[in-house]
Amino acid sequence: MLFTPFEIKETVDMFLRYKLDIRAITLGVSLLDCICSSGSATRDKIREKLLRVAGPLVKTGCDIETEYGIPIINKRISVTPIAIIASSCDENDYTLFAKTLDQTAKELGVDFIGGFSALVQKGISSGDEKLIKSLSAALSQTEQVCASVNVASTKSGINMDAVKLMGETIKKIAEATADKDGIGCAKLVVFCNAPEDNPFMAGAFHGVGEAESILNVGVSGPGVVKAALENCRDMNFDALADVIKKTAFKITRMGQLVGMEAARRIGVPFGILDLSLAPTPAVGDSVARILEEMGLEAAGTHGTTAALAMLTDMVKKGGVMASTHVGGFSGAFIPVSEDEGMVAAVKSGSISLDKLEAMTCVCSVGLDMIPLPGDTSAATIAAIIADEMAIGMVNNKTTAVRVIPVPGKKCGDWAEFGGLLGGSPIMAVNSAKSDLFINRGGRIPAPIHSFKN
Repeated sequence: MLFTPFEIKETVDMFLRYKLDIRAITLGVSLLDCICSSGSATRDKIREKLLRVAGPLVKTGCDIETEYGIPIINKRISVTPIAIIASSCDENDYTLFAKTLDQTAKELGVDFIGGFSALVQKGISSGDEKLIKSLSAALSQTEQVCASVNVASTKSGINMDAVKLMGETIKKIAEATADKDGIGCAKLVVFCNAPEDNPFMAGAFHGVGEAESILNVGVSGPGVVKAALENCRDMNFDALADVIKKTAFKITRMGQLVGMEAARRIGVPFGILDLSLAPTPAVGDSVARILEEMGLEAAGTHGTTAALAMLTDMVKKGGVMASTHVGGFSGAFIPVSEDEGMVAAVKSGSISLDKLEAMTCVCSVGLDMIPLPGDTSAATIAAIIADEMAIGMVNNKTTAVRVIPVPGKKCGDWAEFGGLLGGSPIMAVNSAKSDLFINRGGRIPAPIHSFKN
């Protein structure tokens, strides 16, 4: 395929001026063949397999960066949910599994390893319970390990016992990492309809329906989309949507190239390409600024949800035309602390927790990287989770919650997490209590439209 000089310049500008990058190449590895009755033997098998299978990952990523001039920000690993892998051993604390993953990730040089996870949407097994009880120690005593718990699905409903437990767990993790503004909570995602092929942290895990090992890619380019829209200020929505779709197509083609080449060099199948507009704290790399470029004075004002709906849909439409295997989330992320435009909207008062919840009805994921007052109760956190799980369940989409109750700080104080996680003013929560609602327990049934057999 020949490229015109204009197309070459356009591509160079995407990288150098508009912060286009491969956000992550994530190698998914099945650990099912590592299961045995001894926890120590299982951990030895996990370490051996990861070192063997994922050994070429970081070098491959660096080589492709050098040869193609395409930035690859993170090299990551996802594994089979550890609640499944560890359940056959006689240990009650899975923290050692997290430490094994953490040490192995450091040896391999990867940025994160995901899969310290449990799937409890319909009930909590003994292995699931042990993993959830280990989360506080595991996430406070490791650096690279990320965790997730799926507590709801469209087919199963919402496991409210698990929701309550996760509210309590998030509080414990925050206290265990209080000296770093509760940063342990930034490594934990609570899901509804969790995808098994997601390359993005903290929610990545290697689903039991996946291949032995597989390479998934996450592409991000909010700066590219915003730059494209800067020349479209007189267009109506029909034309604007077409520009977003064509831009997403170009971004996805680049991700497909990198993903297939990386998979070939590592010797594993190419899995999916996740085209998600994932922001960073850097100026010019913001989803909120895209929404404002559409004509909103500030993200969060009236019209924001409609703008985000169109953005997400056009990203998906452009992506599926450019890659046969689009998966994961693929749309637009709206984390608060990781998006400088969102942080500005919080500072100005134009966006609230309630408005963010409304936006999650149409975005890719959910309530993400939101610092809360340190005295927010476990029941209130559980109720926030329950609301978000209901949105995912009823709309048959993935939703997630990653909130951080920051110990010792109140609404309006600043919480700093560093790096790609950024920082943000702490957001207010509703002061009315939800304790009686959360304490009912049981399971909220699946919606009527879940019955499709």
